[in-house]
Amino acid sequence: MVDLLLITPPFTQLNTPYPATAYLKGFLNTKGISSYQIDLGIEVILELFSSAGLKAMFDLADELEQIQSENAHRIFSLRAEYIQKIEAVIRFLQGNNPTLARLICSHNFLPQASRFAQLEELEWAFGNMGHQDKAKHLATLFLEDISDFIVECVDEHFGFSRYAERLGRSANSFDELYEELQYAPTFIDQISLQLIEARIEELQPKLVCFSIPFPGNLYSGFKCAQFIKEQYSHIKVAMGGGFANTELRSVSDKRVFEFFDYITLDDGELPIEILASNTLDPSPDNANHQLFKRTFLIEKGEVNYNNLSLRQDYKQSELGTPDYSDLPLSEYISVIEVANPMHSLWSDGRWNKLTMAHGCYWGKCTFCDISLDYIKNYEPVAATLIVDRMEQLMEQTGETGFHFVDEAAPPALMRAVAIEIIKRKLVVSWWTNIRFEKSFSRDLCKLLKASGCIAVSGGLEVASDRLLELIQKGVSVKQVAQVTHYFTEAGIMVHAYLMYGYPTQSIQETVDSLEMVRQLFEQGVIQSGFWHQFALTAHSPVGLAPEAYGILPDHKKISFANNDIQFEDSTGIDHDQFSFGLKKSLFNYMHGLCFDYPLQDWFDFKIPQTKIPPVYIEQCIAEGNKARLSTKATAKVIWLGGLPLVERQSKKRKGQSHHYLTFTLFTQTQDAKIRFDLNQGEWLLHMLEKTSIHNNENSIHTYRELKNDYEQSMDDFELFWYSKSMIKLREMGLLVL
Repeated sequence: MVDLLLITPPFTQLNTPYPATAYLKGFLNTKGISSYQIDLGIEVILELFSSAGLKAMFDLADELEQIQSENAHRIFSLRAEYIQKIEAVIRFLQGNNPTLARLICSHNFLPQASRFAQLEELEWAFGNMGHQDKAKHLATLFLEDISDFIVECVDEHFGFSRYAERLGRSANSFDELYEELQYAPTFIDQISLQLIEARIEELQPKLVCFSIPFPGNLYSGFKCAQFIKEQYSHIKVAMGGGFANTELRSVSDKRVFEFFDYITLDDGELPIEILASNTLDPSPDNANHQLFKRTFLIEKGEVNYNNLSLRQDYKQSELGTPDYSDLPLSEYISVIEVANPMHSLWSDGRWNKLTMAHGCYWGKCTFCDISLDYIKNYEPVAATLIVDRMEQLMEQTGETGFHFVDEAAPPALMRAVAIEIIKRKLVVSWWTNIRFEKSFSRDLCKLLKASGCIAVSGGLEVASDRLLELIQKGVSVKQVAQVTHYFTEAGIMVHAYLMYGYPTQSIQETVDSLEMVRQLFEQGVIQSGFWHQFALTAHSPVGLAPEAYGILPDHKKISFANNDIQFEDSTGIDHDQFSFGLKKSLFNYMHGLCFDYPLQDWFDFKIPQTKIPPVYIEQCIAEGNKARLSTKATAKVIWLGGLPLVERQSKKRKGQSHHYLTFTLFTQTQDAKIRFDLNQGEWLLHMLEKTSIHNNENSIHTYRELKNDYEQSMDDFELFWYSKSMIKLREMGLLVL
């Protein structure tokens, strides 16, 4: 028996659990509240994509007589092949059957339907991949063919990372979703409900909490809650998570509370602790009786927002380490859908998810929901505590990969975390989301790489300085070009989020933005990207003051969800027309193709010529490389390498002996010999010992400290610091941060 059952309803990711329930379980552990967590999405997928699951699915499709298309008929006629192969393919995608890769790559092992038609055009993209990755891609196509059949013939709502998503998008009224919930359970619903029933019978929870992060989890969450209320009316049911935090801040429809007793907003730890207290001890003597934290519920027959508790939210340092126990970590499925390196990080491999800081340290972007607590309340976690949690998760899960799910990871904290990782000699790989700000210097990028950083994603948004200023992004295109160059140079992959259709954006700016993106890919400083169209949200600065941005919102009466808002732009431009051309060009640029194509070739309507010079990004990068040599007095100096081999040498010149020290330095990929004057070399050797990142004493020294120390016995530190020998030493691992 447990006090709380935490559930993520179908579907989020196949390759790794969504972390919300793990965060909550880690917190509940610190309070002695027993809990069990379920990722219902992966459990449903594994039930469905099994021999028994596919047989039942094909039998139902035959019974429903919904097999219409030629593609569906082909899959159905080959159903015995699908049923026979499915479990071997799933085991392979779970990493348990790697030798199957060569058989999958033989092209006559898996039955093929319409998804495999794209192989001919993608063969060039996957041609250089190893057997494992190529086999993962082919196995993914195999699963997607089955998914297409399910959508056409069994359940139109199905999708691997979402379910009935349409019902959760812009659902200002609860009517459509409520009507859908009156129908008998679908085939997918039945699997979900059977799994829920088994767990409730086993665990006997007193409170069931659904974490609903996305619109694609909403319907399933409601359907499962409906089942619990009908079959186990004594159990209290609550909802929280990203969807509720963003969309349900104005909920007023009482019918919603036929399914859920409580809906909590924002950080879930304190609200769920109080819910647990009230559920486990409902007596009036309980100090929390009728006092809730950011919670909607029915009181006196009406929907009421109860925030009467005076207790303050917990600090990030008090929340405990996320706990992934209960989840079937070895059974998640790694897939490769497209030849996009960043997308493969999202869908391939198991990542421990952590947060460096709560909220966003920038908090100004006008398209973002910066008025909501999860963004505006910025609170960083100490670097030592972050790395403590990393070590705890590595021990618990056996995985050394980390995805920091920050809104935008702070550069200073990233630096501190990287130093702590290196000091502890951890071997990890990690990636996160950032802003392309000037704090990311060449040396900081080198440090991040040395700590295991493999990729960053960041919002370039509209590659137009006017619009970036309107967005209040705090960066310029030139700055983005230079920062992405530093990341790429260090060996860190860069993904850019790209936006079109921002209010007042002209056609010329859209074309110029595409040209900027073309040049960024041509210069190789961005390796991955994704275009999305601007969406107006209720809690963003644009949504809160639309008249300041030249748009006319179409506000609806809100009784359920409130976030996405339809609007008219004063420009009258149809931005939808750019969608296909922007995405098609980007696909080619990501694969190093078509940089010489005129931009007009991507569109079937007339566009103006770009006004961006063809070498603009190249010049921005060159300008960054030629930046005037200068070092802040407070800059931290760190030596990443080991101590050099030292050889004492002397030469006679004009009758006088000159003594030198020659340093031989090694990195993983290169070695170098650097000669210094004897006195300078001896000072430098001592300095490398003091500033070594592996020095157990205080190894962080500033430029000012080194300069003062040097000039006690020698002159003109700047002349020495910017000499060719020191520049070479910088290349070998002497960092200034």
